[in-house]
Amino acid sequence: MKLLCLDIPQPGASLEKYQPHMLDEVRHSWKMYKDGVIRDIYFRQDRPGVAIIAEAESVEAAKASLADFPLAKAGLIDWEVIPLGPFANWEDLFAPGNV
Repeated sequence: MKLLCLDIPQPGASLEKYQPHMLDEVRHSWKMYKDGVIRDIYFRQDRPGVAIIAEAESVEAAKASLADFPLAKAGLIDWEVIPLGPFANWEDLFAPGNV
């Protein structure tokens, strides 16, 4: 299952509080990439943070993996996990009467 994972800064979180965890955060991200959980990762442009495209068996499995991030363990972030599916409406574009 593909998932869109958006970090959620927790009350009181700041870049200064993130800093001591960042090296471990990057190491953990790399491990998750090598393990096939993280497929893509992007910096958000609207605020500090990341958007991750992940692969997992379920939303619960993804949340369990994301809870192992050092910033999550420190209580500085949580995650919104959105399951994604194939865009199945392509056929509508080519249905009789729409061409």
